[in-house]
Amino acid sequence: MSGVHIEIGRPQQAVRQWSAKSIYFSLLESELSARTKAESAAFLARQLSETHSHATSMPATLAELETWLAEHNELVGHQYHEYLAGRKAGQPRRYFRSKSHALFFLRAVAPTKLVDGSWLYGLMKHWQDPRLVSLIKIYLEELGDGVEAMNHVVLYRKLLKLNACEDWKNLDEKFFTQGAIQLALATHTDSHLPEVIGFNLGYEQLPLHLLITAYELKELNIDPYYFTLHTTIDNAQSGHARGAIDAVREAMPVFADASDYMQRVINGVKLNDVGLSTLDIIQQFDMQAEVVRILQSKANIGQFMHSDRCVIGGRTVNDWLKEQDQVALFLQEMEKTGWVKRHHNPEESPFWKVIAGDKAPMFGVFTGYEQQVIYDWIAGEALESQLMLARLGKPWRMVEKQAIAHDEALHKKYGNVYDFRSGHKLTQQMRQANDFNQDQLAFERHVHGIDDEQILMDFLVEWMSPAKHYTPLGLSATRYFKSHMDSLF
Repeated sequence: MSGVHIEIGRPQQAVRQWSAKSIYFSLLESELSARTKAESAAFLARQLSETHSHATSMPATLAELETWLAEHNELVGHQYHEYLAGRKAGQPRRYFRSKSHALFFLRAVAPTKLVDGSWLYGLMKHWQDPRLVSLIKIYLEELGDGVEAMNHVVLYRKLLKLNACEDWKNLDEKFFTQGAIQLALATHTDSHLPEVIGFNLGYEQLPLHLLITAYELKELNIDPYYFTLHTTIDNAQSGHARGAIDAVREAMPVFADASDYMQRVINGVKLNDVGLSTLDIIQQFDMQAEVVRILQSKANIGQFMHSDRCVIGGRTVNDWLKEQDQVALFLQEMEKTGWVKRHHNPEESPFWKVIAGDKAPMFGVFTGYEQQVIYDWIAGEALESQLMLARLGKPWRMVEKQAIAHDEALHKKYGNVYDFRSGHKLTQQMRQANDFNQDQLAFERHVHGIDDEQILMDFLVEWMSPAKHYTPLGLSATRYFKSHMDSLF
């Protein structure tokens, strides 16, 4: 936790300041402690209070939602058309100045994208309630209906892996706020149903930044599929945006206070404003500062790893790295001494040759993301003049195809025993049980051994949590759950 402060007028009472990052990871644990539940509830209440006065374009009546949705999509469509016309006329990318800038963004939004759809999880235990069918359908689709290739979190995890951006857990506190909100809504749905419905309504509307992001990622040789998927699945006619409005109507109370319900829905919509926005995150990127941060992250170990014969600016590299606040000066000295030749082809810089390439002396010290940042920083004003392969790497389709082939080989070797729609054994039996498929086989036996419907669904729902649904067993549970729901509704 980040400490306490004392309220004026209440000198004897300490009020805890919760860390969004701490709450985020606590809410992803298998068993939630009473303390985690209490702190996340207070965190959620504070965010609702702070956003209560925020303005929103959402109407206060159900009858106006259709028009609101249509007008929003028309506006976004016009804005995107203007963006495309500008690009065609020669305007530069609006969001990402370089590939490292785009990768910074992918990494920075990871805490939010890796809990995609989580705000709806608390509804799953109410699977028998027909008022929640639209919302449950949306959650299942966020989970890809149990199909790995369509599960949104699986897709984003693969995107991070392909681009060597998997160290997102080291991000600063400010990048975890929105994800913590989503997980808190999942945890406290029973007391915040209208707010969950409202948050979903706001989140599922197609934003302009999603369209531009997908367009520019593709230009920078980064697979845009995760983002293009959301532009199609969230469509206003038959997608999640449509389902979000249906959900508001389906859960509208018949005898209780409908106006209070709508106000709480609006309060949930406003929770989308919590934390850094997409544009805020894009604007956070400072290439010079990021290079310094990367070198500082290596300093604790690096200060012992270099030969004393390596002297730059009158000091050994080990000496430079002893104090993190000296790293910025170290970079300046590398420029002065020619170790780094800014605004030239990075291949001309000895420092780049030391860290890049399979046979480089420091091979493996810097991740792919970190190397991209350093490459773009060295190239500087000469970046766009570099060869595309050197500047952007291999075409993403080629890299992805290699990864898919590997995954398919594993699936063929350790495939599933049961058809998850029919529940019957496959005609082609899995190979003999081994140490790699024991969990899967035990899961199958357990599921097929449960006769009580409620116990079965409770078990499946547990495996469909934000912390588990993207795992092989979580995907299996999702397929079973969807199969049962399809038979009911």
